[in-house]
Amino acid sequence: MSKVSIIVAVSQNNAIGRDNKLLYWLPNDLKRFKALTTGHTVIMGRNTFESLPKGALPNRRNLVLSANPQAEFSGAEHFSSLEEALATCKEEEEVFIMGGASVYKQAMIVADAIYLTLIEDVTEDADAFFPEIKEEEWKEMSRELHLTDEKHHYSYIFINYERL
Repeated sequence: MSKVSIIVAVSQNNAIGRDNKLLYWLPNDLKRFKALTTGHTVIMGRNTFESLPKGALPNRRNLVLSANPQAEFSGAEHFSSLEEALATCKEEEEVFIMGGASVYKQAMIVADAIYLTLIEDVTEDADAFFPEIKEEEWKEMSRELHLTDEKHHYSYIFINYERL
């Protein structure tokens, strides 16, 4: 089976979105996302795909999950389940799960790694959250702190986890 990795940015209370939009704009997080996912397959839910400003992400195989069999996603392939999408991925490739909340929840069961950006802030009015990362299932492999600067209004930490 492919290596399945989750990539996500969360606030300190695990918030990931509001009204189908990201909560934070962190240029270095976006650069990290692009560097990690370019050349790979990305899997996302319909709402996440629809929130992308320019549609399908370039230089990546885009797979979109939707229960609607008539749904069409320009530049992307449509699947009805995470299992169905993963079955089409090459064994040797790394596949990135990029949201939203319900897809992350499903992926936590099958994922091998998590690339997490922890934003040092609490979002009170979020409506989408990332599942809890349980210590008995995941080991922190690395942590890299970044302080606020002229482009980043919040401190943030890149944390990489691997399944135990």
